[in-house]
Amino acid sequence: MTDSSDSSASSARAGNSARLGAPPLGEFEDNRAERGFGGPGAQPPVSGRGGAGEEPAAGATATGPSFHEMWRDLAPIGRSAESGGYRRFAWTGADADCRDWFRAQAETRGLAYELDRNGNQWAWLGDPSAGDAVVTGSHLDSVPDGGAFDGPLGVVSSFAALDELRARGARPSRPLAVVNFGDEEGARFGLACVGSRLTAGQLTVDKAHELRDAEGISLPRAMERAGHDPEAIGPDPERLARIGAFVELHVEQGRALAETPHPVGVASAIWPHGRWRFDFHGEANHAGTTRIEDRRDPMLTYANTVLAARKKARLAGALATFGKVGVEPNGVNAIASLVRAWLDSRAADEETLAEVVAEIERAAVDRGRRDGVEVRVTRESFTPVVEFAHDLRDRIAGLLGGVPVLPTGAGHDAGILSASVPTAMLFVRNPTGVSHSPAETAAEDDCLAGVTALADVLEGLACR
Repeated sequence: MTDSSDSSASSARAGNSARLGAPPLGEFEDNRAERGFGGPGAQPPVSGRGGAGEEPAAGATATGPSFHEMWRDLAPIGRSAESGGYRRFAWTGADADCRDWFRAQAETRGLAYELDRNGNQWAWLGDPSAGDAVVTGSHLDSVPDGGAFDGPLGVVSSFAALDELRARGARPSRPLAVVNFGDEEGARFGLACVGSRLTAGQLTVDKAHELRDAEGISLPRAMERAGHDPEAIGPDPERLARIGAFVELHVEQGRALAETPHPVGVASAIWPHGRWRFDFHGEANHAGTTRIEDRRDPMLTYANTVLAARKKARLAGALATFGKVGVEPNGVNAIASLVRAWLDSRAADEETLAEVVAEIERAAVDRGRRDGVEVRVTRESFTPVVEFAHDLRDRIAGLLGGVPVLPTGAGHDAGILSASVPTAMLFVRNPTGVSHSPAETAAEDDCLAGVTALADVLEGLACR
């Protein structure tokens, strides 16, 4: 933890408590190789099989490690000594270590542990087959050099909230579960929310088998190397039918709450968003001998497209980002033959989003004609606007005493599941708004307030 010394008005509203972060580098470096876990295929629950409201399995403790202990133990996994950020990519050694951590947390508490057909992990309090379960959780994977809070805060807080319920003596009348969804960020295979998309039937098995990482390793091969059966993946309607509500806690990605006295907010909606691949095809040539007027330089077209994306998004009140790019042949003294770049765009409504992306594509094609460059655009993923269930959202806001209700531009597993089950989200205040970065942070008091809020929500939904 580090002390917060920001004396600005917004920081004062965000609290002056210590901010949670990752431990010092060096001692926590994680270099374990890929290894198997939990496969092949789905696994049945293993321990603490009591019905809703029953005590943990014999010999198990009612509560597990504290929030701080869980945070400390999880923090070193997959952390880069160079950047201080996290590299927890799907089906790698770091991912396996996170999964081991999750299973240990479940078993320490006497919860029934389960690995489903799509590699998502579940920890059950009560009988999963009883139905109408209240589920919470998030994910443990990261973007390249991501922060400590995006995903893990939700999982750690979920276990801590269950502990708080037990400490209160609450007796659930519905099953409760904590879930860790696999490959939420999509950092390795280029598609976000793979685990929840497969479960909800929003990603076909054939499409999943076509996914490949930068080294050409397919998703099935990566899963197989990690000990999971790739032939088992697919829609899981029976599992979704067990869930009566899913509530995901997440660090706020933005700073709307920093301008309020509230450490916790409730999500109203997720903006529609998608990813588009732009291929700029030019002609490779010598950087030192090719005249400017003879060049077909795709880098020039790409650079102008980046500027156009910024302008079109700003004018429409939307967001557009080129955050990943590949160049061929990628030589210092060579004009590129191909620039391949990925656009992430988001807007408050689907019509605006479609217009912004279309304008960016037109700008790219028009500039390409001038530069002698062919432009091809492929939509790789799209998520429509998500309006969280209003009755559940309003009930949760009421349970928490009228906290702010706000939209977000970030995609989440809760958004994927919203088409199948009632879902809601809680946001924990982010004093800087920085996310997907090692600088991502949150105040300790706000994180603990998030645990209490989540426990209140779970108690209100599952114990009454």
